[in-house]
Amino acid sequence: MKQPAAPEAVKDISVSLLGGFSLETDGVVLADDINRSLKLWSALAYLILHRDRAVPQAELIGLFWPNDHSANPVNALKTLLYRIRTMLEPLFGKEIQPILALRGAYIWNPAVVCTLDTDRFEALCRLGGDTCRTTEERMDSYREAVELYKGDLLPKLSHQLWLVPLAVRYHTAYLAAVKDFAGLLYDKSRYEEMYCVCAKASGLDHLDEGLHTLIARALLRQGRDSAALAHYEQATDLLYRNLGVRPSEELRALYREIMAAEKNLETDLGAIMGDLREVAARPGAFVCEYGFFKEAYRLEARRALRSGTCVHLCLITVTLPDGGMPPLKLLSQTMDQLLEVLVKNLRRGDVVSRFSGAQYVVMLPAANFENSNMVMDRVVRAFYQQHRHNFLKLTARVRELELIRTDVSEGGASPPTECRSRRDAADGNGMEREGAIL
Repeated sequence: MKQPAAPEAVKDISVSLLGGFSLETDGVVLADDINRSLKLWSALAYLILHRDRAVPQAELIGLFWPNDHSANPVNALKTLLYRIRTMLEPLFGKEIQPILALRGAYIWNPAVVCTLDTDRFEALCRLGGDTCRTTEERMDSYREAVELYKGDLLPKLSHQLWLVPLAVRYHTAYLAAVKDFAGLLYDKSRYEEMYCVCAKASGLDHLDEGLHTLIARALLRQGRDSAALAHYEQATDLLYRNLGVRPSEELRALYREIMAAEKNLETDLGAIMGDLREVAARPGAFVCEYGFFKEAYRLEARRALRSGTCVHLCLITVTLPDGGMPPLKLLSQTMDQLLEVLVKNLRRGDVVSRFSGAQYVVMLPAANFENSNMVMDRVVRAFYQQHRHNFLKLTARVRELELIRTDVSEGGASPPTECRSRRDAADGNGMEREGAIL
């Protein structure tokens, strides 16, 4: 297919595709916020993005009328392109035709030179990633790139299948640039800018765990420990609700770092006690993050080894009746309901934490095996009494907390006979019991 010879440029036009679609030349702007057909904007974007070649009629018809069995799709395409040319007249006038017709194909007029923000964005990302340049030069390139990225590629046309691979490509490049840029900022101790860059990116992709880790780390390095902890809790809740997954070890390690952040020197013991005291004396179980739960577990194991008391661990799992994973929206609602039931039906000394998207782990101090099972049965019954129309299955398993003796000369007591007999009866495998379905 012979293409027309490229004449000297007669028109330069700036095209913005990131975060929206707009064309600008000589101070005149045409944007996709005007009331026009999405198919019209999609065809225009396709021709601009493929401006280096002639696009066959059959390709355009297959893209924009895939299920159209009308007698004359060629005429429909001609009508669409006529409407595009009419829409572009404020930019080009009637003297310049931005779209040229060839035999059986269409091509963007080579005389109209397009400067795309996507091309500039990719060039800046390459410069930012060039380790042969200085850190400051790389940061300047990344800074311009992330500012240029106003949003994902042509968001109003995101339903177009042909656009999906391109949108994913630029989105992935943007996240990689942000994370690399954040690393450079971190090394330069520019934590405020690091936070702003990552927070903007998280607004575009709120389920990217790496961004949440960087945000919390930037807050922590600014001494904003409470804000870092709040963001961690918000991030883990988002991951549970939308993906049904636990936070990564990297994010959990950051949680431990937040909790271990140094405090200012304080000599007033009353002030320290006030900082430790709960805001309100709330009834029911103590709910905590899993990282804290692990420390509480280790503390109880030490206490039980020394005192000879009995501690049991319970795991309650939510599944479909056949054992499969529930839809995330239903699972999220059920987990909220279950947590409310757990808090109300457990003692203040009991500890509850979310173990996974569909599981809670519960620690029951000073409770024997029978009592622990009775407690979990009560929780399951209470849940179904309050939520009779919920068809999901609750499975509760109970096991004695493992006591690891590192020094028999410590003088600690052995576990009580009742716990030892239960452990022996379990033959080392623990005791399990499924909660009833009411």
